Amino acid sequence: MCLALAAWLVGSGWCRADDESHAIRGAQSLAVALEEDGFYFRAEPWVSEITPQLGKAVRVQLFKGNDYRFCVAVPRDSGVKITATVLDFEGKAGGDLRPLEEGWGLVLEYRPRKTGVYVVAVRELEGSPAKATPCAILVGYE
Repeated sequence: MCLALAAWLVGSGWCRADDESHAIRGAQSLAVALEEDGFYFRAEPWVSEITPQLGKAVRVQLFKGNDYRFCVAVPRDSGVKITATVLDFEGKAGGDLRPLEEGWGLVLEYRPRKTGVYVVAVRELEGSPAKATPCAILVGYE
């Protein structure tokens, strides 16, 4: 009975909070060195689940003249590897990607040419374990 309940809780997502906190901590660890370099990070991370079939897209308001850093991470022990890009209002991909060798996190650098709404698109890389996993994004600017 206890094992059945535990399996149901894990399968239903009740234990995902721990995975979400690992994703958030991963993104925060990427932001620490950037804060020391003068970047200001928004206090609240964006957190959502990504799957092999469907990544996520997050709308962000960016301002011309600012230099942005998007710290993106999934739980380190998930085995999932990610990539990301910034899409402008014409749908053109941009940004300089600095992925970690292990693949669980990355820093995406972007300097918009115009003020406006942009999209940060995150997806799992092929070859990653086929599973859903929490993903966290912290946005910083200078």
